[in-house]
Amino acid sequence: MPDRRIAADLSIAELEEVIALRKREGRHAARPRSRQRRTAAWRNRSLTLIEVAVLFGLMLVVINSEQSRVATNQAALVAQTVPAAVPTPLINAVVLPDGHKPPTAPGGAVPNFDEVPPHLRAYAQALTPVPISTPAPAHATRLQIPALNIDASVLHGTDWEQLKLGVGHSVGTANPGERGNLVLAAHNDVYGELFRYLDRLKPGDEVIAYAGQRRYRYVITSSRIVKPTQVEVMLPTNEPTLTLISCYPYLIDTERIIVFGQLQS
Repeated sequence: MPDRRIAADLSIAELEEVIALRKREGRHAARPRSRQRRTAAWRNRSLTLIEVAVLFGLMLVVINSEQSRVATNQAALVAQTVPAAVPTPLINAVVLPDGHKPPTAPGGAVPNFDEVPPHLRAYAQALTPVPISTPAPAHATRLQIPALNIDASVLHGTDWEQLKLGVGHSVGTANPGERGNLVLAAHNDVYGELFRYLDRLKPGDEVIAYAGQRRYRYVITSSRIVKPTQVEVMLPTNEPTLTLISCYPYLIDTERIIVFGQLQS
């Protein structure tokens, strides 16, 4: 009742002023609440965006993991179906190494181009001899054949000049201990006659090939006599093997003796 009586006693101007004051107070009270609502709304939107981004990132991780798994499985299948690569030898020989005329022939022991097929003779004569070079660490450097009392240096290459000095390691063939065909050649009736008695080797005999200080033991498996043009005996193999080559027979040199071995240790 006192409030009503006081309000009744106020003039119209005073009442209007009171109403205006109350409206201003109401607006000021509403502003903090409105600001709080806006802040809460932005916070909720931000959290929603973060949740969406996290979900999207997880989806990408799952997709990438699945793609990686599929690619790995496909690579494994390909590796199982494709055979392992083997080194390709740099063989351009048209005849097997060590070919020469016997020392008893007119003119003595010289390279024998007569055994080269006629259509390849000009090509063989035009080949530039490989210069004598220092072997790389992996190249063959020494050969021992206990059954034949052989202990000789090995040079890199099987051209005429290399084989004057010892055993030659055919360029492009496997190195000692490596998978592939290690091809070594030497003379049988000139320049030390290092391979004169290759035909005496029998299965089970050992051959020791060195690459620097590393020692590799091969065991003889077989031998055969071939024509000078049967260069396929120099082709690479899937296993670490050894091929010894020399002219044959002694002081005739119209064929080649080939002795094969297998790496043991």
